[in-house]
Amino acid sequence: MIQELLLKTFLNNRVLDYLISLSVFILGFIVIIIFKNIILKRIKVLAKKSSNSIMINDSLIQNIEKKLTPLLYLVVIYLSLKFLTLNPLLDKSINVLGLILFTIIIVNFLLTTIIGGFEIYLSNKETSKSRKQALSGLFTIVKVIVWLIAIFIILDNLGIKVTTLVASLGIGGVAIALASQAILGDLFSYFAIFFDRPFEIDDFIVIGDYLGTVENIGIKTTRIRSLSGEQLVISNTDLTNSRIRNYKRMDKRRVVFKLGVTYETNLQQLKEIPVKIRNIISGINDTVFDRAHFFSYGDFSLIYEVVYYVIGSDYNKYMDIQQEINFKIKEEFEKCGIEFAYPTQTLFINKT
Repeated sequence: MIQELLLKTFLNNRVLDYLISLSVFILGFIVIIIFKNIILKRIKVLAKKSSNSIMINDSLIQNIEKKLTPLLYLVVIYLSLKFLTLNPLLDKSINVLGLILFTIIIVNFLLTTIIGGFEIYLSNKETSKSRKQALSGLFTIVKVIVWLIAIFIILDNLGIKVTTLVASLGIGGVAIALASQAILGDLFSYFAIFFDRPFEIDDFIVIGDYLGTVENIGIKTTRIRSLSGEQLVISNTDLTNSRIRNYKRMDKRRVVFKLGVTYETNLQQLKEIPVKIRNIISGINDTVFDRAHFFSYGDFSLIYEVVYYVIGSDYNKYMDIQQEINFKIKEEFEKCGIEFAYPTQTLFINKT
């Protein structure tokens, strides 16, 4: 009696086939529940014991739980349906849908795992904000490429001749490539900036007549906040083709300035001026004196050239030091009776 019932057919399937399919479905769900409640819990314990590990961490476990578990459910449903004889159209639809979902879940899981692992590694190794931002842009490009490959794989498995499709798009691709030369140039320049690192976020740079602090390095453009407040948007190609002066990386600033004294200054005073300037500059913190010389005879003054270094790249610090030097030189010259020169004219009249 039971055997006859099991052999009865409904919708082209025996009752036995339905029971087998249901058994596979239930057994599969039991395995998934065991995996989530036992195996994943043990992995979490290992993750807590090895909190510094990149391969075993909370983010990886969450990724498995959120993205890989749905794949297991999909496999169980797909396998259980394979024990049934379905309508050809329905069977084909299930195969197509299963392939698409399987590819999407796998690609999403792999991308999240690999990129997440790199981000964790770089967060420990790389402290530069610009590098992290640049890497996020690089990861976006990687995601686009991987998803394009996944789409081609899906199309190929669906029986669509990908090579024919690519060949048919060849002429159009060439036209698009020619039309987007500027975009591609900026993209390659982005990679050049990323790997060569001529500047980073928060660096103060000068490009031609433009100067300011780097705020953002994008795939196509870089944004700079100028001293007057407006934002400059410059293409990456223009940046890589320009001569960039990066003041943030300046360890010390070389300062050259000149001053003139009157021709009435006597020889002894002229000889004392370089010594006085050296003593003034050497007595100021974060400065390194280089030289001070009687440089030349000017039209209305005796010119001295002074060279010194300011330790660091802060412009305000340099200006404060230069101001202090100017004050002390003025004070010292007034004590010694040395006068600064200014444009004068002397008129000689001959009596005839």
